[in-house]
Order: sequence, then structure tokens, then C-alpha cells
Amino acid sequence: MTCYETLFVIKPTLTEEETTAQIEKITDILAKEDAELVATNDMGMRKLAYPVEKHARGYYTVLFYKAKGSTIHELERNLKINEDVIKFLTIKYTKVKEIAQFNKLVDIENRKSASVTETPKAPEVVEAPVEETPVAPVATEETAETTEA
Repeated sequence: MTCYETLFVIKPTLTEEETTAQIEKITDILAKEDAELVATNDMGMRKLAYPVEKHARGYYTVLFYKAKGSTIHELERNLKINEDVIKFLTIKYTKVKEIAQFNKLVDIENRKSASVTETPKAPEVVEAPVEETPVAPVATEETAETTEA
């Protein structure tokens, strides 16, 4: 199986639940086509380089996977039909250096997702009760003004 990376941009007008449903819909296509989804990078809402379908922003997602060539045809067909996807791009990694870069990107994404799921709890800060000590009045020297008559 060949290594692929697909980046797609979803309309910014969708709610969070609708955006998640669109991403799941696309990953389900890969699962049906027997592709191995290696990593996912939800880049979130970003500004587009130029307006697309009158949208200045979009929700970016990158999928890293291993699949057959027929899978790409089916995936791109579904991305073209989907009205909520405004742009997409698929990259094929074939050369040794490209595959090494693919594996490096996958490792980075997997480390990011692992660190997000395993965030350590911050230590609880317990404030000790503050004892109030009486403050002695400070002696001040008063200067008297002299008046000349």
C-alpha cells in the first residue's frame, strides 16, 4: 500500500458537531475502502490565502493514511460531491525520502495527540491561613512651622 496525505478545508459556517460529523464521514470512506488511517491533524479554523466560495476562513484537517490507488479515486469523488468541503488536496509519497518524511510527520502527529490525551494535572495550590499580627503605630516627627511676626 502507498502512503498518502489528504488535506481538506470545511466551510466555517458549520457548527462544531457538524464539522466533526463531516470529518468522521470522510474517515469512514477510508475505512470502507480498507485504508489504514495512520494519523489525523485537526488544524482548526484558519484564514484562507484567498476567498473561496465567499469564505475567508475554513476548518483545516489533514489525514495521513496508507491505501490503494482506487481508494483515492473514491475519496476524491466523495470530497467533490460534498458541499461542505470547499478545498482538498491529496499528496502521494513514493520515493524513499518522501516516505521517510511521511513517517516523520506521522510520528509528530501521534506525539501531539498522545501529549494532549495524557496531560498531567496541575498540582493543587493550598493557601495557608494568614495570621494577622497587630501592627504597632509608627512614631512620626511632626515639624512645627515657625511664623515670623
